Amino acid sequence: MKTAAPLRNPHPGETLKEALQDYGITQYRLGQDLGIPHSRVTAIIKGRQGITATTALKLGKYFSTPPEYWLNLQHMHDLAAAREEQGDALSQIRPLCP
Repeated sequence: MKTAAPLRNPHPGETLKEALQDYGITQYRLGQDLGIPHSRVTAIIKGRQGITATTALKLGKYFSTPPEYWLNLQHMHDLAAAREEQGDALSQIRPLCP
């Protein structure tokens, strides 16, 4: 019997990169339009930096999406990474209420 492959844990920067491609916007232009350094945009897209609440507000306004969308992408990524990292330790914890 095959075991299921672990689900991919994409960084929200991948979604941002796709949005930029869809709209034909450069990372430099996004930084200029949002008033943030180009290096921050690049770091997010490369997965080296997360999306902060402030950045989520700006992305939400820019793309006409709720800022929660961007924060939820970041939180889902962070939780999946922590779950993978803490898997052994978590398996040792017995639930108080099974």
